[in-house]
Amino acid sequence: MSEKEIDLMPVPNMKCPICGKETIQQYKPFCSKRCADVDLSRWLNGGYVIHTDETPDTMQGE
Repeated sequence: MSEKEIDLMPVPNMKCPICGKETIQQYKPFCSKRCADVDLSRWLNGGYVIHTDETPDTMQGE
């Protein structure tokens, strides 16, 4: 089996966190480059945020 064939194999019992389709090895944990890019875009645009009561001033004092 070639490396390219291995990259396109589904990952058992793992679903893409973006669309829910079966994950493939090449884009793990995603199903495609598109879903990987959607996730990256969400990170870059601040779509994933951990809310906190701390202000930037209190975090720098650590």
